[in-house]
Amino acid sequence: MAISQAELDTIITLSKSYGATRLILFGSASQPDTPARDIDLACDGVDGWKLYELASRIEEKLHTTLDIVPLNPATRFTRLIESRGKVLL
Repeated sequence: MAISQAELDTIITLSKSYGATRLILFGSASQPDTPARDIDLACDGVDGWKLYELASRIEEKLHTTLDIVPLNPATRFTRLIESRGKVLL
């Protein structure tokens, strides 16, 4: 699966509607010309269950599996995402 600009725009629009202040695409979907089975996102600004509600909305809209990770609190994993991922927002 290659992620299109239209799909990225949908992700950004939905994320903003939930109050996202930072959004990073990571994993295989962030690499050009790399097949991916799902979309991996890290998000800041969407708290609690709203983060998972956002993930569900994106999955429904794009008809694909999505994994979402909160950027706060910062961990070694989130710092790695920040250094290697594609910043969307």
